[in-house]
Amino acid sequence: MLQEPVIATMIILGLVALGEIISVISNARVPMLFVAMIGYLVLLWLGIFPSDLLANSTFLTVGAVLGTAPILVHMGTLIPLKMIRSQWKAVIIAIIGMFFATLFILTIVTFLFDYKTAVAGIGPLNGGIIAVLITSEGLKELGFVSLLTIPALIMALQSLIGIPVANVLLRKHAMDIRGKIHSGSFVASNNASFEEEDDKLIIPKKYRTPLVLLFMLFIGGAIAVALAKVTGIPYSLWALAIGIIGRLVKFYPERVMEKSNSFTVGMAGIIFIIIGMMNNITFDMFIEQLPAVATILIVGVLGILFGGFIGSKLFKLDYFLGIPVALTATFGFPGDYIVCEEVSRSIGKTDDEQKKIFNEILTPMLVGGFTTVTLGSVIIASILIKTI
Repeated sequence: MLQEPVIATMIILGLVALGEIISVISNARVPMLFVAMIGYLVLLWLGIFPSDLLANSTFLTVGAVLGTAPILVHMGTLIPLKMIRSQWKAVIIAIIGMFFATLFILTIVTFLFDYKTAVAGIGPLNGGIIAVLITSEGLKELGFVSLLTIPALIMALQSLIGIPVANVLLRKHAMDIRGKIHSGSFVASNNASFEEEDDKLIIPKKYRTPLVLLFMLFIGGAIAVALAKVTGIPYSLWALAIGIIGRLVKFYPERVMEKSNSFTVGMAGIIFIIIGMMNNITFDMFIEQLPAVATILIVGVLGILFGGFIGSKLFKLDYFLGIPVALTATFGFPGDYIVCEEVSRSIGKTDDEQKKIFNEILTPMLVGGFTTVTLGSVIIASILIKTI
């Protein structure tokens, strides 16, 4: 029965759904991918899951098609360029955090282990699931199967460090805001909105049906893949650029993949690909990579903390805000939103105070997440994987 595609897919999606439920219950502190990946590995090692379960599902094909170039084009349409311009300090601080995390890992982890181990962890530590996919695909193509545990585990564990640290620091910044509110010296600095108008696009609104938008998405993805073949530059970079440019010239609406009703299926496909890459990981290989994973997490987060502190000092931003902005590399959305919500609710004594604190800290945190998870990590992973 497990050879039936629908049944095999249902079983894997059950693990993913369980991870999602646990993530919701824990307010994103326990990542969905951690539950799904560890659950799959344990059941595989115990012989409960056959090794061909994922192949039987045939859902890997969905990930290979939707979860590669098209989803990166979509990510390009997410970049809020107007907001990024107004929050340039947050952008640069996030970049400085990524720079020092990369520098620390390349220096220390390469010395303690080797260069390919360092590269396996850098992209995922600086971002999210797309960086994991890019890194994992590269490692698999190069034959470094044992290293595939590293990007997946970094992705699964980094928020367990980043969210608590960001929460503690943001609370101190929020207390400062509350003090200014009480003294009457508070002046709101973040009044901009992430909402953008999509009415003035090249394609008239009546023709922007889900199928038409999906076709447009694949136009961008196909161009990215073709350009990668011709130039040798990774398709991930081309796809991001096409998404950004397409949004600027009004070809794509914001969040194009969501509006084509294909985003959830595409993300599920990516998760299937990442879990599928674990198929050849034995228990011994898993244990063997734990010291490297722990080192990358510690060294990388220290690099982010150092970079966030340096950036905050350079641009005269409270480092209790600047460091959490840099730390968004370790959790992104919705973690950044949840942290802001929790901090404002716990520090603000009235509804008005909570709203002012929330509005003040949310925008730079979201921009930090866009800079690291959506853009920076993809670029870093795409470049470094080619250097192995």
